[in-house]
Amino acid sequence: MTQIIDHLPSDQSVSMLCCYVNATSKMQVVRITNVHNWYFERVVFPGQRLMFEAVSEAQLEIHTGMMASAILSDTIPCNRLAVDPEGQQPWQQSMTAEAPSMEPAAASVGA
Repeated sequence: MTQIIDHLPSDQSVSMLCCYVNATSKMQVVRITNVHNWYFERVVFPGQRLMFEAVSEAQLEIHTGMMASAILSDTIPCNRLAVDPEGQQPWQQSMTAEAPSMEPAAASVGA
C-alpha cells in the first residue's frame, strides 16, 4: 500500500520514485531531513520494502533500532534508490542479465 502523508513541497516539481529495502534483522527508522519545508519519516520492519517519492537532492538517513535508542547507521542519496523508469528495479541491478528459466523441461514419452 502506498502511503503519501507528507507531500513534497510545491516548489519541488521534479520528483522520483525510490525504493529502500531493510535487509537487516532489526527495525529501522528512515528519515529525509535535508529538504527545505519537508520532513519524511517512516518505520521499516526487517525484510520490508519501502516505496516513496523524493527529490534528487534528498538524503535518506537510516536509523537502526537498539534496545532504548536508535543509531544513525547510514545515509544514502535518494538518487541511488531511484526506481529505473525502464522497468529494472533497484534490487535487481546487481543480478546478472540472464536469469534461469522457470519453465518446466519438456518430457518425451516413449511408446
